[in-house]
Amino acid sequence: MGATAGAVWGRTEQQDFRSRVRGTLLGAAVGDALGAPLDGLGLEEIREAYGAEGLTDLASAYGRRGAVTHLTQLTLFSVDGLIRAQVRRDTGAWHPPTDLHRAYRRWAATQSDWGPDERRKDDGWLAREEWLYARRDPARSCLLGLGDDIMGTLDAPKNPGEAGPEAAARSAPFGLLVGWEPQLVMQLAVECAAQTHGHPAAYLAAGAYAVIVHALARGESLDAGVQRALGLLGARPGQQPVTDALQHALGAVRQGMPTPGRVEELAGNATAEGLLAVAVYCALVGEDIRHGLRLAVNHGGPSGVAGALTGGLLGALHGETALPPAWLAELEGRPTVLVLADDFAMEMTQGPALHGPGGSSPGWLARYPRG
Repeated sequence: MGATAGAVWGRTEQQDFRSRVRGTLLGAAVGDALGAPLDGLGLEEIREAYGAEGLTDLASAYGRRGAVTHLTQLTLFSVDGLIRAQVRRDTGAWHPPTDLHRAYRRWAATQSDWGPDERRKDDGWLAREEWLYARRDPARSCLLGLGDDIMGTLDAPKNPGEAGPEAAARSAPFGLLVGWEPQLVMQLAVECAAQTHGHPAAYLAAGAYAVIVHALARGESLDAGVQRALGLLGARPGQQPVTDALQHALGAVRQGMPTPGRVEELAGNATAEGLLAVAVYCALVGEDIRHGLRLAVNHGGPSGVAGALTGGLLGALHGETALPPAWLAELEGRPTVLVLADDFAMEMTQGPALHGPGGSSPGWLARYPRG
């Protein structure tokens, strides 16, 4: 998987990387949880329910404060699939999109099964987390795309007319592959997005988002990440809507104080490129993470997606310690997110010490089976 290993990872570098991995995954989940109560509400409805400033704190959704949606569920299975791909590489089999598809199929099982099935020995630990067995308004495109064993590809994508933002919202983990070249990060994110969202704007938005997260995880600026994404998009068929949306977001930064109206304008018809533009804009103009996330969710578009995408950017940029502690304290599934984040960071920095031709940790292979 191109993971960097050995002396390149000093102690300080490992700690910084782990903080950014935690920040990305927790940030995306917090943004998802903040926006979840607002999904389906117009701006006036939001103000009627929460006051003139809109929602400023976590509110109840799915019967509790801090609840996440299917977006966070799928993001966690993205991480699981990436770790499993690295582990399975020892066997000589190397096709990460297949490992991600298997991971997403494990998520699909959580949407129909009552709970974990202990008979499925190859599920690994994440699929045995009971709290994930809850339907949180999964997008129809995700259920249809992952409803059978046939994997969508760029040549034969699932849901070819689907331009929604859900595939982009599960793509932050691809950006955490800091040992990969940006073009390979984009390619993997694009191929995995096509498993559920077959419209070029949807899968290219997912690829662009992953590239931006990748730049942030490597310590670069948000603007540098956007410019790199624009450069890599240039040669791809169907890229114009995504390119235009990113440039629109950059231009909006210079148009005065941020407002819900400007966010709604960027979101447009709530397609993938519009929500990518919202995330970039809110991450650029936000005074801090709290302000950026509030701006991202208080509008009439899909607030959960906007919050998740923006939170992933801000978490990768600033690391976990910049996230609002009071929101983290109530975040559903936080222990799972933290363990998975730390496992991912450990795999990427110390993978050869966990598994390989010379021997493998039985505990690690039990958590992330090669099957």
